[in-house]
Amino acid sequence: MIKDLIAKSRSYRRFFQEVAIDKRVLRELVELARLSPSAANLQPLKYILCCEPKKNALIFQHLAWAGYLKDWPGPSEGERPSAYVIILGDTEIARSFGCDHGIAAQSILLGAAEKGLGGCIIGTVKREELRKALEIPSRYEILIVLALGKPKETVVIEPAGPAGDIKYWRDNQGVHHVPKRSLDSIVIG
Repeated sequence: MIKDLIAKSRSYRRFFQEVAIDKRVLRELVELARLSPSAANLQPLKYILCCEPKKNALIFQHLAWAGYLKDWPGPSEGERPSAYVIILGDTEIARSFGCDHGIAAQSILLGAAEKGLGGCIIGTVKREELRKALEIPSRYEILIVLALGKPKETVVIEPAGPAGDIKYWRDNQGVHHVPKRSLDSIVIG
């Protein structure tokens, strides 16, 4: 059922780095994005797929992880993603990309969850540094980066606190807690 797949698709930030994801799997996941809706059917998104450890390390250094976890700089060596999908907007096709990249990212992450993988949408990216490092032509706007791998952490959904606090946190066992607002609190009419 789709609800179960959505609940399983969390923002994972620690992975079994040694569990490889090959390019064929990445292409299968991007195929899901390709088939997803696109505003005016322009299909302006392009993708860089990476599953090579050296290139992964290069990408990793240009990303920021888990803003609410102030004392955590991101996954340590051995817990880093084994693959990335960089979602780009082709400015020769469109000037703005609306929510196309969000739809594409969700499709990719749902496909990853179905395969027993997990991921995280990363929007805090040192874009110009990443552009230079990967020699991405200027016509492509770097929109978001998807980190992918075999999850090494447990992520649980729980009700938001009485004061409405939605900041995620980790307990002493490393379990990642994600508070969600209630359905009644978000449906206003």
